[in-house]
Amino acid sequence: MADYFDRENDRTYTRVYKSETPDILQAFAQFDDAVFAGEGREIPLKYRELIAVAVGISTQCVYCIDGHTQRAIKAGATQAELAEAAWVSTAIRAGGGFAHGRLAFKFGDQSAVAHQH
Repeated sequence: MADYFDRENDRTYTRVYKSETPDILQAFAQFDDAVFAGEGREIPLKYRELIAVAVGISTQCVYCIDGHTQRAIKAGATQAELAEAAWVSTAIRAGGGFAHGRLAFKFGDQSAVAHQH
């Protein structure tokens, strides 16, 4: 990931969105601004940013991890809170593997039954 992640220069490629789909980019920016508004939400901004960090870790989006970690710290998150968010993400991702493993067993059973006929 580090081979192609360039915090400073990657942003220049936003120009493609600006030139090709400016309406969608504007709608996305407005949506993002609403989700991460400093005031007027039930979940405090620090916790929304910690959720975003955890989701970024789970989806392995280095841009989300970078940006939302910085924003979480700015909103008052501690290293301990970031660590717990990372562990929450890890647990959920592992739980997904566990749950999908059960599907493999289910599909295996279905395949075995289908081949018996």
